[in-house]
Amino acid sequence: MDLNADLGEGYGHWTLGDDKALLGVVTSANIACGHHAGDADTMRETCTLAAAAGTAVGAHVGYQDLAGFGRRFIDVPQDTLTNEVLAQLGALSAFARAAGTRISYVKPHGALYNTLVRHEAQADAVVDAVRLFDPTLAVLGPPGAVWLKRASVAGLRVWHEAFADRAYTPSGTLVPRGEPGALLRDPAEIAARCVQLATEGWIRSVSGRPVRVQADSICVHGDTPGAVEIARAVRSALEAAGIAVARVESPLRHTRQAV
Repeated sequence: MDLNADLGEGYGHWTLGDDKALLGVVTSANIACGHHAGDADTMRETCTLAAAAGTAVGAHVGYQDLAGFGRRFIDVPQDTLTNEVLAQLGALSAFARAAGTRISYVKPHGALYNTLVRHEAQADAVVDAVRLFDPTLAVLGPPGAVWLKRASVAGLRVWHEAFADRAYTPSGTLVPRGEPGALLRDPAEIAARCVQLATEGWIRSVSGRPVRVQADSICVHGDTPGAVEIARAVRSALEAAGIAVARVESPLRHTRQAV
């Protein structure tokens, strides 16, 4: 099982989360590309740290919305959204190369991530950007999302994601952040949920009903309070259950370790 985190989300003198500590735990880093967060210094530093840790680098692309941290829907024209994603991919790719690594995959952020579940025009825009930039890149998102279906048709590699620190509705979608119980905080509870997901393929929803969730990667948000402790608990629990924690493209993924 791959373990990813949203990183590089500082800007100027403002910092968010403990990226260095998380890079010692996760296997993939979704690095902000300057539109919802991240600047030149932050992108280069985070790519350098990821390369040193042997962590896969993913482009965490979002709406051009620094003030809203990319968590507000923007009705961007399709061609404009394609160009904005291309600009983000180009920026992060330059810093990844400078650090001696490369972008492996693309994961949308925040409101764009949620919009691409159903919005066909924006889904096509992001798929076009990835295809035009580098068709060998993988794309990461929630099972059943329209944009992942479009990406698969376009010949892109598709990876599915589940969230360690977010609650799910009975229909298998994330509980909106503004609702009670949307964000999980207990590392032990979160770790147990992740083991259940990795070994049995389901997770308990807020109603108590089990929900099937397909996942190649589990995300811990870097801005969640206690993110480092949560990530360590999840990794330790997965490994204790015999689940190898490895980058998605690694041949070790989804194999069981000797115990």
